[in-house]
Amino acid sequence: MTEFILQKSELADLAEKIETGGRLEANEALRLYRCPDLNAVGRLANISCQQKTGNRASYIINRYLNYSNYCILSCQFCSFARKKRDKNGFELSIEQMVAKARESLELGITELHIVGGLHPSLPFSYYTDMLRSLKAVDSKLHLKCFTAVEIYHLARLSKQSMPQTLASLKEAGLDSLTGGGAEIFQQDIRDTIAKGKETAAEYLAVHRAWHQLGGRSTCTMLFGHVEALEDRIDHLAQLRSLQDETGGFTAFIPLPYQPENNEIPVSHPPTGNDILRTLAVSRLFLDNFDHLTAYWVGLGMKLAQVALSYGANDLHGTIVEEHIFKMAGSETFEGQAEDALVKAICETGRAPVQRNSFYEPIGESSGDSLPGSALEDNLATA
Repeated sequence: MTEFILQKSELADLAEKIETGGRLEANEALRLYRCPDLNAVGRLANISCQQKTGNRASYIINRYLNYSNYCILSCQFCSFARKKRDKNGFELSIEQMVAKARESLELGITELHIVGGLHPSLPFSYYTDMLRSLKAVDSKLHLKCFTAVEIYHLARLSKQSMPQTLASLKEAGLDSLTGGGAEIFQQDIRDTIAKGKETAAEYLAVHRAWHQLGGRSTCTMLFGHVEALEDRIDHLAQLRSLQDETGGFTAFIPLPYQPENNEIPVSHPPTGNDILRTLAVSRLFLDNFDHLTAYWVGLGMKLAQVALSYGANDLHGTIVEEHIFKMAGSETFEGQAEDALVKAICETGRAPVQRNSFYEPIGESSGDSLPGSALEDNLATA
């Protein structure tokens, strides 16, 4: 039943539409963005979230690995990529990657999240040999690797079609695709922040082809730079449409823009208000997604905790080492211990649940959730 706070809000009609299974249109999503009552938007998103996933919030014990930051592209927003002439560029051998994988198993890691730049000289065999070598360490270790633009790069190296390249990578041990590189789909914005990168249609084509092979993937949106609210909604609409078609996305991960050490002239990066509102609108508009991740590396843990009452139901993972956001100015720690993630979830009144790479629960945490979060109580009486 629609709650009293929403019955008295200017969002009452949207609350009723969502409650009865209606799908939001783009103009209605824009209303949510422009509604001055952030708490009402958040409350509506939280109700929708709990209808899908209950009072649980998930996390994964994972590790990020970057095999290299050398890249042939020069995306204006990117603080991670380096050229071969740069002093702080790096490249890991397969032996070094395997050593990190063995170390990860000792930490209880269940997933390796592996991405890198578009390396100017590594052959296609490096990537397939890397996958096979990592699988040889432990066949149960989930390999979540590569962004869409990396797949196109590997297709050129392999001299195969993009779908054939995906099939070759899957045969070598690829378990799922990352969602990185979506940025904003609107082409004029992409040309401003990442000229030369794959188009929106190409990004979606990679994920469609992977889903058609039976694979799963996440998807993302980089927001808070030079895009308009309408561009964000268009981005969400295209993701929602592909999810209608394939059902292959496991989760949506909105990523707030980090302003340091890059060429995008943004003097006012996304505020906490904007981040929470974007999470809430995403939850309500993406009605065919069960899972929405509050990426603590980009949000900071305290805001990520608040996000669990604004539509998010996942805090991401332990990560261990993170370079991409760190090099763009993120001030968060590079990794979180499992106990810290459990504690953060419990403090919000949610029940922490360890998940696998497909957002399926693999164990209830022993952490005790608090009887109710102060934020929830405040929202209920606002």
